Amino acid sequence: MTTSDANAPVQETPSRQMTSFTDVLLSWRLWWRHTVCASVDQAEVIEQRREDAVISARYLFMLAMSAGIAVLGLLLSSPAVVIGAMLLSPLMGPIIGLGFSLATGDFGWLRKSAKALAIGSVLAVGFTALIVAVSPIQTVTAEIAARTRPNLFDLFVALFSALAGAYAMIRGREGAVVGVAIATALMPPLAVVGFGLATFNWTVFSGALLLYITNLITIALTATVMARLYGFRSNLNKNQTRLQDVVVIAAFVALAIPLGLSLNQIRKEALFTRQANTAISDSFTGRARISSIDIDFEGENIAVNATVLTPEIAPRAQEMVQRRLSRLMEEPVLVTIEQFKVGTSASAAEEAQLAAARAQAQEASDREVRDLVELMALVAGVDEGDVLVDRDNRRAQVMAKPLEGAELLAYRELEQRIAGRLPEWRITLVPPARALPDITLNGDGPDEQGAKAFDLVEWAGKRIASPIEVAGNEEDVLLVRRLLAADGVATVPVAGGSSGRVQLRWASPDTPAVPVPEEVIVPTITAD
Repeated sequence: MTTSDANAPVQETPSRQMTSFTDVLLSWRLWWRHTVCASVDQAEVIEQRREDAVISARYLFMLAMSAGIAVLGLLLSSPAVVIGAMLLSPLMGPIIGLGFSLATGDFGWLRKSAKALAIGSVLAVGFTALIVAVSPIQTVTAEIAARTRPNLFDLFVALFSALAGAYAMIRGREGAVVGVAIATALMPPLAVVGFGLATFNWTVFSGALLLYITNLITIALTATVMARLYGFRSNLNKNQTRLQDVVVIAAFVALAIPLGLSLNQIRKEALFTRQANTAISDSFTGRARISSIDIDFEGENIAVNATVLTPEIAPRAQEMVQRRLSRLMEEPVLVTIEQFKVGTSASAAEEAQLAAARAQAQEASDREVRDLVELMALVAGVDEGDVLVDRDNRRAQVMAKPLEGAELLAYRELEQRIAGRLPEWRITLVPPARALPDITLNGDGPDEQGAKAFDLVEWAGKRIASPIEVAGNEEDVLLVRRLLAADGVATVPVAGGSSGRVQLRWASPDTPAVPVPEEVIVPTITAD
């Protein structure tokens, strides 16, 4: 053997590379099974999911109230009211129950979940149809129309929301389920199904039903996959498990095909809208501006209605646009153009358009404030007059009424959800003085669980006008008080308690806060 041969790098054979990859995959699976899955209390999670999938008086009552609020919000075209219905809806329980029962092969649980879901869906559709039948308003509003054309994006929204919801339920972080309930929007599509049934509008009925079924199946099957991923014990044999995998994949494919076709149709409509704008603009001088354009794709022929602000009237513009668009679409297109002469100066059309835009912006701002006030009043359970709005500084504050079973974490989730919808506003939701969590420490400061509890205490302390009593070991109490004081939270020390944990509770509002002693810095003395 030559020297060059001896020093040459050893090339890994394909079999050796495959073995290395297999070892990595095996180690990852062992870590997941023994570290992640072992940290989940499966019995507790299953017991909680069983309770959510039971037909009860509370379940039926909350379902009916949610359906009623949803259909009224849809008829009034009020997003805030519709969101309130999403928060109340208990449909997530039996749907997640379907997923977990499929994963574990518990067919008794599966039947109960399916029964609760079927009865709840029929009750919601029937109740909303009854409200619409006796309502003087039976027009298809923007909120109703928005739920009649599901597409592939709706499938992905339901998929990602279901992943988040199933994870939150498995890991015991159910405060996030509030956001999942809003994202997946199970009740509004059912209410639109009831609207379509009451008005005999089968286009609305079928579109909303497809959206509801898309959300339902996606959430249930995603919950199945998550439960299997976290190692929930199954009564199924290998053949049944493989069959389950095939059914899950087939269901997603079956949903994706019609939703993908719907998304493609939306893409075509967006392309035609751009073409219509271009055709109208090209038919006028450069100083003309399109004030508004409305395109109806639902009729026998596509109909385009536009309003143009122009310094010079173009008599043949409508005919030219209609001929051009009909040639592009290879079918008749009906075009109506209303022209308004705004002056002959170079900036006349722009000034008219700016004036119209300012009026629209003011109207949009007023509508945004109204929706914000409605939403915050609904979430807080108060009258709209109790919501304080600073329009100039874009701040809004409301003091929430106590909700049965709601802890501080739920109120913070609600505040974050509202703030997420309106990121340009500073939202403050003042919660009732619910119990404060204990803060656990590891010597240097709060540990991982203690840090989460501290964040919640800090949030509540900034909003509730009462000092917080801090009880525990003297050093721990001083440390927590200094951390809270740095965030402007008033505290009162209470002697007694074990090391490593401090207990917190609200003091009475008239209790004076005790100043936190300043940290003494001892100078270091060095020898000359």
